[in-house]
Amino acid sequence: MFIEEIDESYIVTQEGTSEGTQIKYKKDGFWYKLDRDGKEGLSEYLSSRLLTFSDLDSKDYIVYEQGQVNGRGACRSKDYLSTDEEFITLYRLYYNEYGKNLAEVLAGYDQVGDRIKYTLDFVKKSTGLDIKQYLSKVFTLDRIILNEDRHVNNIAIISSEEGFRTAPIFDNGRALLTANRSARWNFGIEDNVKRVIAKPFSGSHQVMYEYFGEGFHLDYKKALEWLESEEDSRERDILIYQIKRYYAI
Repeated sequence: MFIEEIDESYIVTQEGTSEGTQIKYKKDGFWYKLDRDGKEGLSEYLSSRLLTFSDLDSKDYIVYEQGQVNGRGACRSKDYLSTDEEFITLYRLYYNEYGKNLAEVLAGYDQVGDRIKYTLDFVKKSTGLDIKQYLSKVFTLDRIILNEDRHVNNIAIISSEEGFRTAPIFDNGRALLTANRSARWNFGIEDNVKRVIAKPFSGSHQVMYEYFGEGFHLDYKKALEWLESEEDSRERDILIYQIKRYYAI
């Protein structure tokens, strides 16, 4: 748990997402994000720590640490880009090439498979990358953590002089129902899980998971042991519920 005081001179961006604006700082080799509508920092920490119990390579995902910035809940991650590397979201990649919003273009397709194929073909044509396996990792995680904000600005590639590669999995803050405005906590977890709406190709995490297939294996027993040692929180309880739902059968 970190505690930092950071002045406004370190603000790098206040970028809009589908849910609003989130302040970000960059200081001493770390990126910081403030909580906005819930315990996003806790969600980032739990989601990324979960992946340490998978068979993914550590380079496949960003590890987030929970803490405080200027007395507010926050999270931070190490800057993982080299000096010659550039982080490019799918939204920006598409806009730079066609001058259009990729999300709006995808909305014009009725079928989930058509939206996915269009995206895979576009990225392949633009970068030479086949990102299907990468997306299988992303949506395997999203199904577990109930990520509601995997829009096309939260899927990215990295460009360098050597070419392109997929970015590590990042931005899992709006997950584990932490900022779900439709949640009704007079009902239980099971009922609220049904209210979750996924992005970007389907409103169902299960549909996207089934399309791409399982992206990693999870040692769920060790993950559950770890979670039992974590501080009580609704986010922790939801993650335990989800792991048991999909693995502890």
